[in-house]
Amino acid sequence: MKTKTNLKIIFLVLICLPFGLFAKSFQGVKIQAKLIGGQQYERLYSRIKLWEDKTGAKVEIISKKSHFELNKEIKSDIAAGTTSWCIGSNHTSFAPQYTSIYTDLRPLFSKKFLSGFNQGILKASTINGKLEMLPRAQFDVRALYYQKSLYESKKNQRDFLKKYGYALKPPKTWNQVKDQAIFFSKFKNMYGTQFAGKDEALVGTFYEFLISDGGQMFDKNFNPTFDSKAGEKALQWFVDLYKAKAVPAGTVNYVWDELGQGFASGTIAIDFDWAGWAGYFSNPKDSKVANNLGIIAPPKGSVRVTGWSGTHGFSITKQCKNKKAAASLIEFLTNDKSQLFESEGGSLPSRTRVWKILKQRTLKSHNAFEIAKLKAYETAAKGAFGVPKTAKWDEVVNAMYPLLQKAILGDLSVKTALKQAQQKVSVIMKSAY
Repeated sequence: MKTKTNLKIIFLVLICLPFGLFAKSFQGVKIQAKLIGGQQYERLYSRIKLWEDKTGAKVEIISKKSHFELNKEIKSDIAAGTTSWCIGSNHTSFAPQYTSIYTDLRPLFSKKFLSGFNQGILKASTINGKLEMLPRAQFDVRALYYQKSLYESKKNQRDFLKKYGYALKPPKTWNQVKDQAIFFSKFKNMYGTQFAGKDEALVGTFYEFLISDGGQMFDKNFNPTFDSKAGEKALQWFVDLYKAKAVPAGTVNYVWDELGQGFASGTIAIDFDWAGWAGYFSNPKDSKVANNLGIIAPPKGSVRVTGWSGTHGFSITKQCKNKKAAASLIEFLTNDKSQLFESEGGSLPSRTRVWKILKQRTLKSHNAFEIAKLKAYETAAKGAFGVPKTAKWDEVVNAMYPLLQKAILGDLSVKTALKQAQQKVSVIMKSAY
């Protein structure tokens, strides 16, 4: 009798499983999330409903903003003690300042699942021994996008050679980028290039230019050292382009979405941008440059190539009431299938198996742009470096960027802007180290 009963139960299980009866593991659970917003992130978020259907849970996105605005909001939550929401978008640049509110993720995920990530990226996501975030398919490095027809024009080639004394080809150095941007800005309805001009977007770009010219942001004791010859050269690059009107006047107010949309509009000759925009740029429905798109690895400064890098990810608050459900959602959004789906839009996967699949598919596609993109970002990844791991990075950014802006606008000299910025950052760092 017992055997028959057991067989009946097994039969019912096999019949019911396909209909999801036992898949509703978090029926009635609500997970609140604060996520980074922007065009390049929406592709992944479209998969959230699949997780909801599978588990019976619901995801309430209570905030969706740029990381800069999200940081301000989360800091307000910390001050008010209102961090009972569960999942927050995080980034290796900002993670050190949030160790007080986010839980260690290692106990919530299997060793097998964690072993599937690039271990270097996982290490970068670990703060003081605690895995603070799980990386999504958003390993960030930048490459140089350009409009091919501008370089293929025989007239442009002749005129450029006559003016600058070297052949017009996609640039290998930042000095060449500046020359070419100024040259192309003389064309009707065209700016040579653009750059992010505020918040961490500006400071991070200055930082990677500083490194490429042989400078450093801090010494080993976190004393600021960017007020240097390398710092002057890095900042002067921005100043020269703005003064020459080779960039849009509004570039000092741009961050990532403005840059991506600007290049896709067809009014920018050269764009230094993230991998996540590749799918947007190459889609004729979204982009006027889709059929005129070239890409190369990042150019070189006077010492080395630029390579500011970071990783987006998801964290879980200590106050989250259902960490298992939150972990289930994060695992779903960072598993192989989700990373492959997101990577097909241009993002660089943080799971090693997905990277291999993506590489194999790309090489088999014989798509010239996709193959060039793969090579450009593989090269860029080799020279990648993150921002200094300090909980004061956000404060450093807020102290620096208004002064860098003033130099770009011509309200301060480069030397004065760097001197004042270093003085402000010195005060910040001395209070912490």
